Amino acid sequence: HTFTPTFTHFGHGHTFETMLPIIRRNVLVFLLAVVTTSAFVIPTIRQPLTPLRDASNFGAPASTPILDTVSSPDDLKGMSMRDLKQLSHELRWDVINSVSKTGGHLGSSLGVVEMTVALHHVFSAPEDKIIWDVSHQCYPHKILTGRRKGMEQLRQMGGLSGFCKMKESNYDAMGAGHSSTSISAAQGYSIAKSLLNKPRNNCIAVIGDGAITGGMAYEAMNSAGYLKNRMIVILNDNGQVSLPTGTPSAGGQVPASSLSATTSQILVSKPFQDFRSVAKGLSGLFPENIQEINKRIDEYARGIVSGGTLFEELGFYYVGPLDGHDLDNFVPILEKLRDSPSNKPVLLHVKTTKGYGYPPAEAASDCMHGVAKFDVATGVQVKPKNPVAPSLTSIFANELVGVAQEDRNVVGITAAMPGGTGMDIFGRRFPKRTFDVGIAEQHAVTMAAAMAAEGIKPFVCIYSTFMQRGYDQVVHDVAIQNLPVRMILDRAGLVGNDGPTHHGAYDLSYLGCIPNLVIMGPSDEIELKNMIRTAHSIDDSPSVVRYPRGTGYGEEKLKDLFGYDLKNGMPEKGEVLPIGKGRIVRSSSRTTAGRDGKVAILSFGTRLHESLVAANEIEEADSSVAVTVADARFMKPLDIDLVRSLAADHSAIVTVEENSIGGFGDSVLHFLSLEGLLDSGDLKFRPMVLPDAYFEAGPQYEQYENAGLNAKHIRGTVMRLMGKAVVPQLLDA
Repeated sequence: HTFTPTFTHFGHGHTFETMLPIIRRNVLVFLLAVVTTSAFVIPTIRQPLTPLRDASNFGAPASTPILDTVSSPDDLKGMSMRDLKQLSHELRWDVINSVSKTGGHLGSSLGVVEMTVALHHVFSAPEDKIIWDVSHQCYPHKILTGRRKGMEQLRQMGGLSGFCKMKESNYDAMGAGHSSTSISAAQGYSIAKSLLNKPRNNCIAVIGDGAITGGMAYEAMNSAGYLKNRMIVILNDNGQVSLPTGTPSAGGQVPASSLSATTSQILVSKPFQDFRSVAKGLSGLFPENIQEINKRIDEYARGIVSGGTLFEELGFYYVGPLDGHDLDNFVPILEKLRDSPSNKPVLLHVKTTKGYGYPPAEAASDCMHGVAKFDVATGVQVKPKNPVAPSLTSIFANELVGVAQEDRNVVGITAAMPGGTGMDIFGRRFPKRTFDVGIAEQHAVTMAAAMAAEGIKPFVCIYSTFMQRGYDQVVHDVAIQNLPVRMILDRAGLVGNDGPTHHGAYDLSYLGCIPNLVIMGPSDEIELKNMIRTAHSIDDSPSVVRYPRGTGYGEEKLKDLFGYDLKNGMPEKGEVLPIGKGRIVRSSSRTTAGRDGKVAILSFGTRLHESLVAANEIEEADSSVAVTVADARFMKPLDIDLVRSLAADHSAIVTVEENSIGGFGDSVLHFLSLEGLLDSGDLKFRPMVLPDAYFEAGPQYEQYENAGLNAKHIRGTVMRLMGKAVVPQLLDA
C-alpha cells in the first residue's frame, strides 16, 4: 500500500518517507497482539444449538401479534426497538413455517430477517429502492410487503415466485434469480433519480459474499465510484460462497473466494473495532499533522485486516463490519446513512449467519439453503421414497469419476455450484482436480480453454441458464480456437419450482449457431453415461452435453419402453458413441402400411420418453397409422442420413425437444429445406418446441403440460398432421 501525503516534514529530521516503515511495523505488531490476545478472551463464532424435539423448544412463538399488524412496510415506521426485535422473531418463524409446507430457499432468508426488518423500518420503499441480489433471500421481504398470505402458494403453479419479481409487487425494485446484478441496478436507479431531480435518492443493493465474486459486481462498483452515484451496497457476508461451501477442491475446503477468506479472518473481531475506536479517540490529543498520520494508519490497518481499502479504492466509503443480527447497532447506522447528504457510494459490510435462529439450519452443511417440505420440529426433509433411479446429476458425476480414474488429465470445473452440478461427488474423489471458481462463469470457460490448450481435459459443469453469462467466452475463447473444452449443462429444459430465471430453455438456440461445437442430448441415464464417455473422447473440438433436472427411469422402464436389452443389468460404464449418429428406437410393427400412413417422431433429449408413450397410444387408437420413433442424440453434427431416411420412408416428421424456437427442430427444418425434401409437397413437418413465453414456478410435469410437450400433445400433433383429428377453427368476430 502507498500513502500520498499532503505534507512532507514531521520534525526532528523525519520525513513521511522515513516514518512510513516505522508506522507500518508498529501497526502490524499492535494488530497482531490485539488479534492474538482476543482469540482467548472473546468468542466470535456462534455455536448452533442442539436440536430438540419440537419447534417450541427452538423458541418458536405461540402467536405472531406484531407481525399480524403488518400489511405493508409503513407499519414498521413507528415501532420501538423492542417491537422490531419481537417482529424479527415472529417473522423468522413465519418464514420457517411457510417454507416447511412448500419447500424453497430457507437458510438465506433466515439469515437476513433482522436486515430486512431494519431496511423497511428505516427506508421508505417502494420510493426508496431495495434491491436483493439473486433474491432467493427475499421471503421476509415478501411477507412484510403484503404477500404473507401468498406464501401458502410459494413456488407453486399460479402462486408467488421464489424470487423478486417486478410484476408481482412494486416493492420488488428489480427482478432477479441470477447473481451479481444488484449493484448495477442500484446505480441505474440512483442516476435516474438524480436526472429526474427527485428529492429522495436512497438506493440499496443487498449482495452476498457469493454473488460479489461475480465480475459484474466489480464492474458496477468501479462505475459507481467513478461517477460518484449515491447508493448503499450492503455486503451480506455469511461465509457461504458456493453451494455447498466446503466441497473438497483444489482450493481446499474453504469458500471459493479470496475476498471472503480475507474478510472472515478478523471482521467479526471486537478487539479490531476497539482498536479503531481507540485510535480515533487518541487522535485529538495530537497536533494536526499527527492526526493525519493516525488517519492514514487507520486506513492502512483496515486494508491489512479487512480488505476495506479494496472497496475504498473503487470509490466507496467502507463501513463495517457490523453484526447483521444486532438491530440496536444496525438501525441507527442505516439511519445515519439515509440522512447523509454525501453522494459518495457506501459499502456497508455486514456479518450474518445463514440459517440463523433455526438450529437444524445452522447445523446443516448447506445451512438448509434449498429445501423440500420438511418437519419443523426436526428439520428432516420429505424426500421421495425409494426412487427408481438416481438423479441424472449423480449419474453424470459418478461416470465422470470413472473417466477420471482412467485419465489423470481429466478435471472438473464449477462456478459455485458443486452440489447442483455433481462436482461435490467428483471433488470428494479428486479434490486436487476439482476447481470451484466462484460465481464466475466467464472466467470458468476461458480458464478451461487455456487448460485444454495445454493438454488437460476440462469438464466445465454449469447450469444451462448460467452458461448464458459465459456466452462470449464460449465463442471467443473456445469455439473460434477450436479447443476441446467439454461443457456439461445441467438443468436443461424446464426446471420446475425455480421458475423462468432458471429454465434452461435457450441453450440449443444460442449454442447451435456456433461453428465447431458438438452438441449432444441424452434421452435417458444410459445415454448420459455414453455421452460423457463420448465427450471425453473428443479431442479435436469443443463439445456440449445438456441434460435436464430429474432422475433416471430405472431398469424396468428402460427395458419395457425404451427397448434396452439389460439381461446382465445396467451397464457399469458408458460407451463412446459414433459422432453425429442417431438411432431408431421404435419401428412400427405395421410393416404393410404405405408411406402415406407412416409418421416419424424425431426426438432430441429426454422428450423421447413422452414420444414413445405417444407412439404406443397412437397405434392403439388408430390402426391405419404407423409410428417410428428416433432418437437424434446429436444436434450438431446432425445425422443427415437418418433425417433423409425418415423423410424417404414417412409422409410426416415431428421433432420434439425441450428448448425454445431456434434449436433442434429448426436445424432439421433447415436441412430438409436446403436438401429440397419439402419441395414436392409430399412431406409434412412439425417442430414441437417450448412456446415463446416464460413459464412460472410449478411442478415440472405441469410446466410441460402448459408447454404442450407431454405425450398427449405429441399424440395430438401427429393425429392432426395425419388428418385423423379435427383442428378447431377460429370464428370471425
